[in-house]
Amino acid sequence: MCFDFFPHKLFAKNDVLYYDKKTKRDPMSEQKKTGKSKKKIIIISSVIILIALIIFINLQAQREKSIAVTVEKVRKENLTSKISSSGEVKPKKSVNISAHIAGRIIKIGVEEGQMVKKDDFLLKLESTQYEASADRDRAYIRSLQAEKIKAQAKLENDKRAFQRKESLYQKKLISTEELQSAETQYEISKASYDSIAYQIKQAQASLRSTLDNLEKTVYNSPIDGVITSLNVEEGEIALVGTMNNPGTVLMTIADLSVMEVDVEVDETDVIGVELGQLSEVRVDAFPDLIIKGHVTEIGSSAVQALSGSEESKDFKVVITLENPPNNLKPGLSATGDIITAEKSNVLTVAISALVLKESREKTEGVDERQKEGVFVIENDRAEFRPVKKGIMGELRVEILSGLEEEDTVAVGPYSALRQLSDDMLVKTEEKEETL
Repeated sequence: MCFDFFPHKLFAKNDVLYYDKKTKRDPMSEQKKTGKSKKKIIIISSVIILIALIIFINLQAQREKSIAVTVEKVRKENLTSKISSSGEVKPKKSVNISAHIAGRIIKIGVEEGQMVKKDDFLLKLESTQYEASADRDRAYIRSLQAEKIKAQAKLENDKRAFQRKESLYQKKLISTEELQSAETQYEISKASYDSIAYQIKQAQASLRSTLDNLEKTVYNSPIDGVITSLNVEEGEIALVGTMNNPGTVLMTIADLSVMEVDVEVDETDVIGVELGQLSEVRVDAFPDLIIKGHVTEIGSSAVQALSGSEESKDFKVVITLENPPNNLKPGLSATGDIITAEKSNVLTVAISALVLKESREKTEGVDERQKEGVFVIENDRAEFRPVKKGIMGELRVEILSGLEEEDTVAVGPYSALRQLSDDMLVKTEEKEETL
């Protein structure tokens, strides 16, 4: 093997590296260093590739996804705002005939469901006791009147005696004691006469009270109407009501010519109810019949809840029916739709399109935490637009500002609307029209 030496260089013959003594460099050491550099390059390249791969995977995972929403066009249509409340049918005029005095019922002259006219005979209580009391009061009055005649005669006699004594006293023919005695007797007679007169007035008042009770043993109809309930039978005892005992309600008479529906309206809705507003009433017993009516009475105070709950308050509203059916009966359950507003050809959207969005903006110095609006869909992108509402119908709401006719808005589903935000990609589906 032959070797050639060149200063500062490595050379090889027959694939063998040799050391250059001038540079003092070991060929084997140089070979090892070259191997390490290659390993570093491979490791760094692998790390870079791994990082690039992770970034690529993350970008793929974060690739924009679309949300499926149902949309419809903003359109103009007629809108009716209604307040619905439940209640029951009642006659406008209804009278409960209650017992004014205690007594046994001896005769009933009507039947339930019978038509009666004003002053028609209804029933009679036993009156023997009151008739006897009236006779006693009359006899006592006659006795007092006889006593009064006697007292009047004595009074006149004592008066004349006093006048004579007074004349004699002025002529100094009698003493002062005799004059005073005559005067005292005259005053006593006058007091007795007055006492009897007062007793007569008291007896006459007692007689009037007895006669009044006697009249109350006979009951006549106070109105024209129908006997809607008859709660007693002949032979029963009618009891008078007290503070803790309501007493006996003998019967109920109702004028069915004018019928009403009493409904209870929530406190949040009653402020929109006004006298004269038109109403549509549906009675459960007549499911296919809509009865027209109008508001004739609005309660000024809340109805007292039986449970004593303070969560919500209801107010009584009376709807008078127009042309009710003849077979409409008191007590039937009914639902009243009070029409509070009507508008024609106004811009509307589905109520389901309205959403609340958190906001930190201030309008006229007021910090508004939430804004109400809709998501408008343009070029498959969502954009939140605040809107100003008008009246609300059953399924649609009037839009006063914020939208234009033919704008496309998202109306559902609710879960999708909750996820929507500005500039989010959406996949749209036309809403099916319900008949």
